[in-house]
Amino acid sequence: MATTITMPQLGETVTEGTVAQWLKKVGDVVEKYEAFVEVSTDKVNAEVPSPVSGTIRELIVKEGETVPTGAPIAIIDEVGAAAASAPERVPAPSEQVASYEPTPGHNLGVSTTNGASSKPRLPNGAAAVAAVSGILRGASPAVRRLAREHNVDVSAVRGTGENGRVTARDIVAAANAGPSAVAAATISADNAEYVARTAALPAISPPTPARSTYANPIPGELIPLTQARKIIAQRMVESKHTAPHAWTMVEVDVTNVWTWRMREKNAFEKTYGVKLTLLPFFMRAVVESLAVFPLMNASFTDAGILVHKAVNIGMAVAVDGNLLVPVVRGADQLSIRGIALAAGEIIDKARRGKLGPDQLSGGTFTVNNTGANGSVLSAPILVSGQTGIVTMEAAVKRPVVRDDDAIVIRSMMNVCLSLDHRVVDGAVASGFLTDLKRRLEAMGPTGSL
Repeated sequence: MATTITMPQLGETVTEGTVAQWLKKVGDVVEKYEAFVEVSTDKVNAEVPSPVSGTIRELIVKEGETVPTGAPIAIIDEVGAAAASAPERVPAPSEQVASYEPTPGHNLGVSTTNGASSKPRLPNGAAAVAAVSGILRGASPAVRRLAREHNVDVSAVRGTGENGRVTARDIVAAANAGPSAVAAATISADNAEYVARTAALPAISPPTPARSTYANPIPGELIPLTQARKIIAQRMVESKHTAPHAWTMVEVDVTNVWTWRMREKNAFEKTYGVKLTLLPFFMRAVVESLAVFPLMNASFTDAGILVHKAVNIGMAVAVDGNLLVPVVRGADQLSIRGIALAAGEIIDKARRGKLGPDQLSGGTFTVNNTGANGSVLSAPILVSGQTGIVTMEAAVKRPVVRDDDAIVIRSMMNVCLSLDHRVVDGAVASGFLTDLKRRLEAMGPTGSL
C-alpha cells in the first residue's frame, strides 16, 4: 500500500514549507516515527517523522523547493503484512550504530548479518566515525546545515553545548581553525577504545573557503537569503503595513522583585534544573494586567475586535539566525513557578529545534526579553494578529529621587509597549502599562513562587 506524505503545517499561520534536506533517498527503508525529511519555515526548522514504516518510492519535491502546506512531497510503500509478522530484533545499545554518509572516496562497505550475536561490520576506523556520529546526533538541523555550508564533518567536532551537543559556534570555530584543529580535538574517556581505529581514517579534506552566512557574516560578501529569513522579512513588512503601530514606555522600579528572585534562584535551579530569571515574574504580572485590560489580549478583524478568552503568551527567541515566538498556553492559569518551568522547557526545545506546531501557534500577546542582551529601550514589531508586544529591558542601578526628596539607588527597568492602534487607543495602552508597573513594583522582596 502506498502512502502519500504531504507538507506539514508547522504553525497556525504557516502556509508553506521548504524541503531543506531529505534524510532518506529513494529505496531507503524508513521506520514509523523516524525522521525522513527536514522542513524549514519562517518559524522553525524541524525534522518530520514518517507516519508509516516502509520504503521510499518517490521524493516529489526537490531540496530547496518551497510548496504549500498539504502538497504531496513523497510517496512511501508501506511494509507488507508478511514482513510485519516477523518483527526485527532490536539491537542492544552496544550494537546500535548511527547512520553515516561517507564523503567521496570513503568506501566504508557497511554490511550486517542476522543472528543474536552478530554486529555491524565496518572496516578500519569506520566504527569510530559511526560511534562519534551517533553521540553527536543532538546537533540541530540549523547547525548541520551550517556544517554543510562550511564543509565541516559534525562527527569530528567536539560539542560545547549541553550534553556535548554541537552548536553553531563550534562549527564556525572548526571552520576557521582548519582540519588540523578538528583532528586534534580531545576524545572523552568513554571513546578511548576508538582512538586507534580513528587514526586509520582517511585525512579530512580542507574546508572550502567560508561562505558568508547569517551566523558567520563575511564583510564584503553577500549573504544568501534562507527561506526562513525571506519569510521573516515578509511578515515584518506585512505587520508594519497592516497594523498602525504606536509605542509607549514606563519606568519600573524592580529592586524588590530582583531581590526576591536572587534569593530564590539557587534553590530553584537545584530543585528544578531551570534557571530562574526575571522573565516568569514579568510574565505573571503581564497576564494579571491583561485580565484588567482584556482589549490588549485581542485581535483586529474585518468583522470586529475579537477579544480572546485564552491567554497564550508568546516569547520572542532568537535561535541560529532565526526568530521564533513559541507560546506558553494558558499562562494566566500558571504561578510564577509554573511559568518559569513552562518557559524553560519551551526555550530549550526552541534551541534544540524540537518545537511542535502547537507550541508555535495560538499566541494572543507577546513578551520580548530584550534586556537579556543589555538593551534599555526598544520598539518591537507586532506579531501579526496580536494587539500588543511588551519588552522588559535591562535592569540598571541608578539614583532615583523619592517622594520625600531622598536620593536612593534602585534597580530600574524600562518597559516598552508596541500596540495596534486599530484596537486600542492611548488611554487603554497607558492604563495597561501603569497597571503592569504597579504589579511589578508590588512584587517582593518576599513571597511564594
